[in-house]
Amino acid sequence: MTANFTLRDEIRDYWSAGAATFDEQVGHEIFSEEEREAWRDLFRRHLGPGDDRRALDLASGTGVISHLLHGLGFDVTGLDWSESMLRQARAKAARRGADIRFVMGDAEHTLEQPESYDVLVTRHLVWTLVDPKAAFREWHSLLKPGGRLLIVDGDFVSDTFVKRMIRVIERLLPGSSGVPHAPNAMRETHERILERVYFSKGARAEAVMALLREAGFAEVAVDRNLKAIHRQQARNLPLLKGLERATQHRYAVVAVKASAGKAMA
Repeated sequence: MTANFTLRDEIRDYWSAGAATFDEQVGHEIFSEEEREAWRDLFRRHLGPGDDRRALDLASGTGVISHLLHGLGFDVTGLDWSESMLRQARAKAARRGADIRFVMGDAEHTLEQPESYDVLVTRHLVWTLVDPKAAFREWHSLLKPGGRLLIVDGDFVSDTFVKRMIRVIERLLPGSSGVPHAPNAMRETHERILERVYFSKGARAEAVMALLREAGFAEVAVDRNLKAIHRQQARNLPLLKGLERATQHRYAVVAVKASAGKAMA
């Protein structure tokens, strides 16, 4: 690895390497109309109606969240820094006839115009951020006054009883838990990245909320009621993997940029 190859480069290449199978994985692609509707409910609850408002899907991957937002009536831009992901996203949009703009960019340094979006959404990105303080300031700047940021993420690092139980079962009866193992190279890369990102000990909701307030967001709240989504995902997972997902610290955080009147007050 050269001296010029940064942690951000490694993160980008890690996701690019997984692009070909990204849509085969539960938690990335959506495999039932029931799960799709659960996601729509979450977005309606915290973002309101689309009404052609401008939405930016940060780290959009193959465009799963972008399509959900588009279906709700938002004018959507998907931003990702993996060309492999973007190729799949654009092809998917073309097949579906969805008018979604996909652009290459770093979610921590988007180069998008300030105050150009009504809504920002990101799923499972925050835990990989190298500098969330700077990223949150950037996201705050992209929102119009009164705009909303919705973060769907979790602590996928901390040990839990279910994780320990799965390890015991795997030691006693290899393969019997039904939990697939990532290839060694991918697993090693994931662990190497995780050691160096900001949330290396796990992205807890309270820590994310504190940084959002520090970045200038006027209202910050957490929604831990993601059971409808996890219940549908569990239908497509091995029993223990579904149980692990249901017991992890997963959440949605919504943050609002102060309106112009409040900002001046």
